Amino acid sequence: MPTAVPSPQVPVSEDQLLADAQTGSEAAFAVIVREHQAMVFGLAFHFLRSQAEAEELAQDVFLALHQHLSSVQSARHLIFWLRRVTSNRCIDRVRSSQRRRELPMEDSHEPHVSPRFGDPLLDELLQSLVGELAPDARMVVTLRFQEDLDLSEIAAIVDMPLNTVKSHLRRSMDALRRKLADRGHVYES
Repeated sequence: MPTAVPSPQVPVSEDQLLADAQTGSEAAFAVIVREHQAMVFGLAFHFLRSQAEAEELAQDVFLALHQHLSSVQSARHLIFWLRRVTSNRCIDRVRSSQRRRELPMEDSHEPHVSPRFGDPLLDELLQSLVGELAPDARMVVTLRFQEDLDLSEIAAIVDMPLNTVKSHLRRSMDALRRKLADRGHVYES
């Protein structure tokens, strides 16, 4: 018999929640989804630049999680697993020849993330320029600046050597600086 999720007054460790979900508790799985949906959606949204596609991809990721829940070893591994699967699916979707119509970034809304820049026009320009990067480079930039991960974590998530991640990040930042300079924006590092 699956264990029940305790009432909100009783704290449950993330590892216990995972264990409960692995033994069949749909309530525990629902809590896991609620706790991590913003991260999965945010990563997909910033990479795909489409709210509809990010929502669809997030649903696919959580369906895959439900199907592979027994392979998740801990709460920490769960976060790694979610980021890795989301990253891989984002890259696959962009590379797919069946790519559907994209919504413009300005038509999308992500309520849980606030802009990092004081200038909304510069923020929009940067989002557009990041969207022009190659899929692997775009994912590295997204994981670094959206998820605030260090380079070794990114290397593990995207399954690349650390030096390749560093190279993608350096080249991407150089390209973004050049493109900003071409548009008359001065970047100070």
